[in-house]
Amino acid sequence: MIKKLVIVFVTLIAYQIHGQEGTASPYSFYGLGNQKFKGTVENRSMGGISVFIDSIHVNLRNPASYATKNLQAFNGESRPVKFAIGGSHNSIKLKTDSSSEEASSTTFDYIALAIPMGRFGFGFGLLPNTSVGYKLESLNNDGDIQNRFRGEGGVNKVFLGLGYRLADGLSIGVDAHYNFGNIQNSIVEYQYDNGVPIIYQSRESNRSDLSGLNLNFGVSYKRMVTNKLELSATATYSPESTITSKNNRSIETISTSTTGQEYVNDSDEIDLESLGQAETELILPSIFTVGLGVGAPRKWFVGAEYLFQNTSNLRRPISSSMPPNGPTHKDATTISVGGFFIPDYRSLNNYFKRTVYRAGFRYEDTGLNINSEAIKEFGISFGVGLPLSGGISSANVGFEVGKRGTTNNNLIQENFINLQLSLSLGDRWFQKRKYN
Repeated sequence: MIKKLVIVFVTLIAYQIHGQEGTASPYSFYGLGNQKFKGTVENRSMGGISVFIDSIHVNLRNPASYATKNLQAFNGESRPVKFAIGGSHNSIKLKTDSSSEEASSTTFDYIALAIPMGRFGFGFGLLPNTSVGYKLESLNNDGDIQNRFRGEGGVNKVFLGLGYRLADGLSIGVDAHYNFGNIQNSIVEYQYDNGVPIIYQSRESNRSDLSGLNLNFGVSYKRMVTNKLELSATATYSPESTITSKNNRSIETISTSTTGQEYVNDSDEIDLESLGQAETELILPSIFTVGLGVGAPRKWFVGAEYLFQNTSNLRRPISSSMPPNGPTHKDATTISVGGFFIPDYRSLNNYFKRTVYRAGFRYEDTGLNINSEAIKEFGISFGVGLPLSGGISSANVGFEVGKRGTTNNNLIQENFINLQLSLSLGDRWFQKRKYN
């Protein structure tokens, strides 16, 4: 089955390169956009933890996971080739002190394949890194629109990873990421004649085409500490790197329809080369995570994870204008706690006893400060893993409810509900056949 599904990988790369609007958040204006969760539905349903690693699920956050040990539940059989694909739907309520508005987005989240080769394991895949999608307006003293900001796009990444099992329970790995994408933003400055907007307005449009490489290193350690309990510990580190931004800017004369649609009547390209802005370097911040967990294999697990991201020197792609209450960045942190429970994975007559039940929560300081307000995020998640035939594949459903931001100091609070769906498929490509 997986061999036939690999062609989907090529199709989705083409779709992702073409682009999708992966968010409807005003906070995606800042930096390179909103950070996307870079894990599977299984991880996200447990508060985002990735400390749990096994032989039948792809772990996108730690390349050491590619070199897990063989399937103990199947008499030491070689671990399977693993294929994972997932997407999500996000419903958001944007709220200020005086008004509210609703928005939604549906996105492809990841596709990945992990292939075992003895003590080694290989992985590759595609997933979004950041996402931009906003429409912001500022008003003048008369309550009319003064500026309108729009933005869309984001950064995606293709990764190729290698894991190696040093000893029983101890694995290391490294991922190489190629980041690519584009971010487009514009600002319209409205002019009025006796309180009536003039027919033709001026718009500045910017486009940044982004590309660059970075690495992610990982280590995973598992050990039985009693006859029934297994301890898990993980760590990952992604060093700071740069991403190249090739920039274009134009000043346009536009007319606007009654529905807000903007039509270009004339356009002049700005010579960014003479300004030293045609090509700039942006920083991808370093990321460090450490996790610890304990559980009974194939029964239950609970773990916690801490993430530190050096976002204090993050900068935005090319744009000459900023909305009111310009931002500052400090280092970002996330604390995640979660786990799962399986009533009886061997049950033959009760499907729901073989189902995996997951739950967790996370608290994140995004590192973004606007008008002296720290933008923080909190989410509670839960989900299920529905077994498919063969015992090494599942369909996964996850939910997350949470909020981002605040209504203090004229800011926007986002209340969100996420629905995530995925397939996690295992296939025995390299199973040795036995003959009597």
